[in-house]
Amino acid sequence: MSNKNLTIDAELDKLQRLSFSYFLHETNRANGLVVDKTATGWSASIAATGMALASYPVAVERGFMTRSAAIERTLITLRFFWNSPQGPQPDSTGYKGFYYHFLDMQTGQRAWKCELSTVDTAFLLAGALTAGMYFSTNTKDENEIRNLADALYRRADWQWAQNGGTTVTHGWKPESGFIQYRWEGYDEAMLLYILGLGSPDHPLPESSYNPAWTSTYRWEHCYGYDYLYAGPLFTHQLSHIWIDFRNIQDAFMRIKGIDYFENSRRATYVQQKYAIDNPFNFKGYDECCWGITASDGPGPNTMKIDGIERHFFDYIGRGVPYGPDDGTLAPWAVVASLPFAHEIVLPTLDFCINQINLTNSNPYGFKATFNPTYSEKSNSPYGWISPWHYGINQGPIVLMIENYRTELVWQLMRNCSYIIIGLHRAGFKGGWL
Repeated sequence: MSNKNLTIDAELDKLQRLSFSYFLHETNRANGLVVDKTATGWSASIAATGMALASYPVAVERGFMTRSAAIERTLITLRFFWNSPQGPQPDSTGYKGFYYHFLDMQTGQRAWKCELSTVDTAFLLAGALTAGMYFSTNTKDENEIRNLADALYRRADWQWAQNGGTTVTHGWKPESGFIQYRWEGYDEAMLLYILGLGSPDHPLPESSYNPAWTSTYRWEHCYGYDYLYAGPLFTHQLSHIWIDFRNIQDAFMRIKGIDYFENSRRATYVQQKYAIDNPFNFKGYDECCWGITASDGPGPNTMKIDGIERHFFDYIGRGVPYGPDDGTLAPWAVVASLPFAHEIVLPTLDFCINQINLTNSNPYGFKATFNPTYSEKSNSPYGWISPWHYGINQGPIVLMIENYRTELVWQLMRNCSYIIIGLHRAGFKGGWL
């Protein structure tokens, strides 16, 4: 992908196709599960599987796969989740309509004693609903897709996930019960709350969103921008994959005079401004080299570089402007801001593709991260480069490129009654609503 003669459209085409090919090749064809990352023996991620479900319609529209192939994969996936064991047993696939964060790629059973994840289930269900909206013809298979997507969504018991509190818990474990942490403070849980509010069978109360969730927001002023703060860039993106927040406002945003789409645009610019400012003098940071989010990294390690002791992390929620920051950048997170701020995203993509060749010889486009400061033991002039691709990185590339170009996912979900009900119950008004 280092052909400098490619047009912007051609670069986006190629990046989208390469990124989608992760789902073509890193999925168990017997159950639809998508591996979390390209490491030997790794488990499946339910969030990555949800992104695959949402990506199959994009692939059909772009000619990356046939409609019949997409239907087959979608049905296999939805049938697996509907029929897999639900219960409090530690080796189940899910419980109360929610699913474990990581599942064994072959058996579909809970992996690594992980948590039953409310937010990752939200991504899975959003992917299922996307499939249900896209496959809309009156055929046996497409009717089954719609029925399964609907049944899976309606099974999730959002009230149970509150565990008697006002907000939603992060999850539950059969050995110890509910996790102590709750979805509080602005983040990727926007999608979770909208889906929970829209449920016809086990809905969250309206009070769980406003005032319970929105009262925990942090409004900040950073690098010349007033915005709703969340440090990692992905937190400003993932809910926006499915919901078009342009010109619709809840009570909080009506007071602030902007919408969540504009908020994500400002957060994207804060990321670039931070890289230009580069307060910790990391190598490589500039107006075309930015993107700090939850991601893997070269650590854990501490070393002295150019007289400065640097602490490097592995997988952690890196953020701007308060950190943690160890010089690790994630090009996928830049791509996922394409709909918000294409004017600064496209030059950064061109730099990553054509100047530092981050897609060169990579079967799925961008590797997860790179760190120009961590140059020890690296053969690259741009430092450490992650050896992995992650499903939850690939999905936003495919889906946000498509929203930027055709708004396909947004248009599908604008017609999803559960999303519309959830937005109304959260107090959203205006625009396309």
